[in-house]
Amino acid sequence: MNVRTLITGFPRIGESRELKKAIEDYWSDNLSVEQLKEVSLELKKKNWLYQKQSGIDLISCNDFSFYDQMLDAIVMLGAVPERFKGINDEFQRYFVMARGNKTVKAMEMTKWFNTNYHYIVPELSKDMGFSLNSKKIISEYNEAKVCGINPKINVIGPFTFLGLSKDANGKDCYKYIDKLLPVYCSLIEQLAGLSDEVYVQIEEPIFVKGLGEKMGSEIKKVYEALSTIDDRVKLIVSTYFEHSAEALSYLRDTKVWGVGLDFVYGKKNFDGLNRIKGKKLIAGVVDGRNIWINDISASLALLTGISGHIPKDDIIIATSCSLLHVPYSAVSEPDSNIKKWFSFAYEKVKEVVLLAKLFSGERLSYIDEKMFDANKSIIFEKKKSDIINNPEVSEKLKTVSSWERDGIYSYRIKEQEDILGLPLLPTTTIGSFPQTQELRKLRRDFKTGAVTDVEYKNGIKKYIDECIAFQEEIGLDVLVHGEPERNDMVEYFGERLQGFHFTQNGWVQSYGTRCVKPPVIFGDVNRPAPMTVEWITYAQSKTKRIVKGMLTGPVTILNWSFVRDDMPRSEVSKQIALAIRDEINDLQAAGIKIIQVDEAAFKEGYPIREENVAEYERWAVNNFKFAVSSAMKKTQIHTHMCYSEFNEIVSTIEGMDADVITIETARSANELLNVFRDTGYSRQIGPGVYDIHSPRIPSVEEFSQQIIALLKVLPAKQLWINPDCGLKTRKWQEVRPALKNMVEAVRGIRVT
Repeated sequence: MNVRTLITGFPRIGESRELKKAIEDYWSDNLSVEQLKEVSLELKKKNWLYQKQSGIDLISCNDFSFYDQMLDAIVMLGAVPERFKGINDEFQRYFVMARGNKTVKAMEMTKWFNTNYHYIVPELSKDMGFSLNSKKIISEYNEAKVCGINPKINVIGPFTFLGLSKDANGKDCYKYIDKLLPVYCSLIEQLAGLSDEVYVQIEEPIFVKGLGEKMGSEIKKVYEALSTIDDRVKLIVSTYFEHSAEALSYLRDTKVWGVGLDFVYGKKNFDGLNRIKGKKLIAGVVDGRNIWINDISASLALLTGISGHIPKDDIIIATSCSLLHVPYSAVSEPDSNIKKWFSFAYEKVKEVVLLAKLFSGERLSYIDEKMFDANKSIIFEKKKSDIINNPEVSEKLKTVSSWERDGIYSYRIKEQEDILGLPLLPTTTIGSFPQTQELRKLRRDFKTGAVTDVEYKNGIKKYIDECIAFQEEIGLDVLVHGEPERNDMVEYFGERLQGFHFTQNGWVQSYGTRCVKPPVIFGDVNRPAPMTVEWITYAQSKTKRIVKGMLTGPVTILNWSFVRDDMPRSEVSKQIALAIRDEINDLQAAGIKIIQVDEAAFKEGYPIREENVAEYERWAVNNFKFAVSSAMKKTQIHTHMCYSEFNEIVSTIEGMDADVITIETARSANELLNVFRDTGYSRQIGPGVYDIHSPRIPSVEEFSQQIIALLKVLPAKQLWINPDCGLKTRKWQEVRPALKNMVEAVRGIRVT
């Protein structure tokens, strides 16, 4: 008996970031639409053929996107906001919706559940009419058929689409389900005509958040309708990132062909197996979110347990979620002590196929036997490895006398204001300035030995000098050094900490063309020497104005890394916090008065299910407080959070005990700020007034209007004025006029 295999979704950016480069060339008018589409087709073919040759049975199409799968769903459902409808060219409009242009603001972005992937947030209204646009889906399906593949079609489900949307009249967008259902029905009808057997994976990760009884009845109604349209369509409802036991009760009596469950991060899915008898179970047993080799023996034991409830021939072996969240292949990575522990997308495909062969009892080939033997050996070696543990770290933690800052905020802030002497509505930036090609080349050349240490340091100093001079020229109040020495806000610190490993080509997509190369935390984390003091103090020596020290917080370093799987995440975070604590102590000893500890990923680490939130908040808040506990009362601690839903966690943020928080609000108007006001948040806030993810350059008048709007929500004494996020991804020709206009707008308001 052959057990079938399925990959939930595949990375799309390209093994060498080919799609990123092609799209950016298109944006710069160096590549035509036709050439961009040729690049994308070659990438899709490569992905499809690799999976086919490896032995995957159900291979996805429509998991490819030029920017984001939710943006694709917006287009598919005809949910394009009114302000973009004047752009006749559909391809151009697609990117303007994501990025904005000189005249139109981009759509909002936020994090995809508890991952570091960002999606475009749909904007709905009661007057909006939905209509089907299936051109992209049909096109990709036909492209796959040409490659000899009968593909599984991936589609964002109606409940996930609505659950992640925003509405001007309130948060609950599920009220539009009756308007949306006919569009999905039309889609299924169209797809049924493509072949005698069409597999459609409707992705409903929103189900793992837990469901009320009212929503359950809606789920049953919708999937009864969709699953009875045409028998040629094999409908799979796919969930991931947690358990979705409640949803199974409502899907049980529908004619849905299969249900996808995550058994890596949703252990309780095992308890709901009796609710899906008679359907195919897509068993997600290979981790789609982390890069560690799968313990084949353990997964096989899990599958054996599942087969006690579900007949073996009804089980399809799969990844726990889309492989979008991991790099392409570990094959090209340089040799290291831990390379053999890695499993990226290509390797995970092989693991799924091997598991299926073992589970079915199929006679293994010599190659498969060697792979299984090697897997058992590597898993055993990894558990016993002596490079994981560092006794020095546990000894340091034992000597810590205080885990919180001295003094309460209301007294600290008065002391800080007296020392800092800043004007009303102080202006600053979040930290980084544009990363030029010359700067990247300098760092690259230094890494390869093409330039000397002296040449490298002189180049970095020159950039810092220019950043400081520019900020003084336009009149910013609190300056930054621009971070020219940093490749990435997490990678930079990881390179200076023990217990971290760095891949050479481990790129994953964060949003659009933005790719990151997450560090790998494989062992105990230790700081052998100061990490930022040299460059921050150099910048401070070049000006009489205050220069902020810039650090990344422990929770963000944790959440933006691939984390070891042999220790609780809370303990790994505590080790990182200890390192940041020591760095803060060194910075303030060197005379730095303001230190920003960014926690951009604090919110995305939240557990998806409500019952697990309190425990995460407890250790995440405590570890941030531990990280800043060495700061004296007179040292002002800032933190930054971006693209997060803050509504339910304002009190948690206040509990972090930072003096100033900067947040993203440029795309969401004052929605986020209203939350802080309505909950009585007492700390100082820097709401972003400049959307750094768009090439737009706001005018002085636009900045002024935005700041005046802020002042209607919070008093001036509580406000800082700054961009949404760091400026590293923007160009100097955009940054210079935008920041100049921002400062000029603040000056005008101070006068009035």
